[in-house]
Amino acid sequence: MAMSMIRNEIPDQYKWNADSVYPSRDAWRAELDAVSAAIPAAEAFHGRLSESSTTLADFVDTVLPIQRRLSTLQMYAVFSMSVDSTDSEATGMVGQVGSVFGRFAAAVSFLDPELIALGRETLEGWIKAEPRLSMLAQYADDLFRKQAHVRSAEVEQLLGLAQEALSAIDDPFDQLTNADIKFAPAIDSAGNSHAVTQSTWELLRQSTDRTLRESSMNSYADGYLGYKNTLAANYLAAVKRDVFYARARKFGSSLEASLSENNIPIEVFHTLVQTYKKNIATWHKYWAIKRRVLGVDTMKVYDIWAPMTDSDPVISYEQSVEWIAEGMQPLGDEYVSVLKRGCLEDRWVDVYPNNGKRQGAFSYGAQGTHPFIMTSYNDNLFGMSVLAHELGHSMHSYHTWKTQPYLYAGYSLFVAEVASNFNQAMVRAHLMKTRADDRKFQIALIGEAIYNLHRYFFIMPILAQLELQIHERVENGDSVTADDINELMASLFEEGYGGELDWERERIGITWATFSHLYANFYVFQYATGISAAHALAAPILNGETGAAARYLQFLSAGSSLYPMDALRLAGVDMMTPTAVERTFATLAEYVERLDQLTRE
Repeated sequence: MAMSMIRNEIPDQYKWNADSVYPSRDAWRAELDAVSAAIPAAEAFHGRLSESSTTLADFVDTVLPIQRRLSTLQMYAVFSMSVDSTDSEATGMVGQVGSVFGRFAAAVSFLDPELIALGRETLEGWIKAEPRLSMLAQYADDLFRKQAHVRSAEVEQLLGLAQEALSAIDDPFDQLTNADIKFAPAIDSAGNSHAVTQSTWELLRQSTDRTLRESSMNSYADGYLGYKNTLAANYLAAVKRDVFYARARKFGSSLEASLSENNIPIEVFHTLVQTYKKNIATWHKYWAIKRRVLGVDTMKVYDIWAPMTDSDPVISYEQSVEWIAEGMQPLGDEYVSVLKRGCLEDRWVDVYPNNGKRQGAFSYGAQGTHPFIMTSYNDNLFGMSVLAHELGHSMHSYHTWKTQPYLYAGYSLFVAEVASNFNQAMVRAHLMKTRADDRKFQIALIGEAIYNLHRYFFIMPILAQLELQIHERVENGDSVTADDINELMASLFEEGYGGELDWERERIGITWATFSHLYANFYVFQYATGISAAHALAAPILNGETGAAARYLQFLSAGSSLYPMDALRLAGVDMMTPTAVERTFATLAEYVERLDQLTRE
């Protein structure tokens, strides 16, 4: 299977196991009503948390199960809508659970202000004395670390009430890009028409047919350009939301507010950007080599994703699962058996493209469910790589949920992209070793590796720079238009391409609008730091270093019981220095050199 189908044409074995979460949508609605009715029980503790350690423990025992149930309700609704954006019932469910979540957030917003009023010394004494509160130690440390940015109970309640309205800013982007934008068909060199959708366009741009690559990418860019003003207005609303929250909580900037949430120094962001700029010549060298490999006089942007062999390896979903499992074997039999069972028996993965399926891929679940994956698998190395990436997320969730209480069952974006890219690095290394005699496969594998690094080590640092500059302009009260964003985007790409590629300014300028990641405040740079830490952690395991695999599994199991930087130090990498980023650029340089050699043989 490859191209997009009608959803009901896809066999159930390749669809996510929705029935394992709720047996029916009626059951989902009944649970939503029950959880909604339970919220007043948590709200009844308002003003009482200082009474005693017993009262506080009773509140924790009341509120965490409600939040956990809400998380499951939300996951089910969002996943249902994501696999079919034309499912109006699922869209309505997302709105319904969002409303209840907003009411819940407002109802329990007194928690942090009351704990701060209680005082650190008293709270830590209660945590030691009351066994039911022992889990709060990390939460308390984090709370008092952020004390200056926690407002009064009244202000916190207002911020909680605003959550539903402000989070809804993301919805128009999702509906516009996944349901409303219609792309013109792409035309290949033989004059044949190909449907361009969110779940198929990435496959089209990897075609061996240069005409089809150009046509599909132009169609995709033009679809977004047709709505550039609407998309810009919506994105700027999201930026203003970030600025509002930063100012409401008395941060100096949106960047500071975003990184402070997970105790990440701002220097980590700036170090990443500086290291990218320092090593940008590696990308310029790669563009030149690929131009030679493709045999074109001028390298175009749509050639970036072109295959470098005349036959792309055909890899079925089942074969991908097998190779991924083999690549992850250094982490042990249990890790591998859980991964294979999830993919082949428990139906973690919604596998194939279908009409209405949202763009991209993601892993999403809630403690007590499977760590589900939505992807649009195509039978090639890229499909396998995306699957490996998302399985990294899912196995991260699996280990965290298995080990941590609900309070720490999540993990930050900063560490999330480590586990996903780690899996890709491990599987790629396995195939480099086991298929070393297959020259064409090696070239294709290096192409996939650089494709992945291009996304995380080229696109994401560029988007990070754009994101910072747009936020700073809004913070300074400057006017920003769609054309302003497009021009900034184009200028950043111009630096990255370094004169090695020919490109159209308007079409490359709209790239920002194709990334939903920008709606998660300062998320994109964490892809680059994540892939850096991933390669740094994979290296000692691949080299057979004693204890390295065990340390990595400890990292997967930490959840949010440790700050992200500390969790990575536990595994063996310090992101306060540029070392991991530099090493990963060195890995890219090695791929480029190896590609140069293989394509001259």
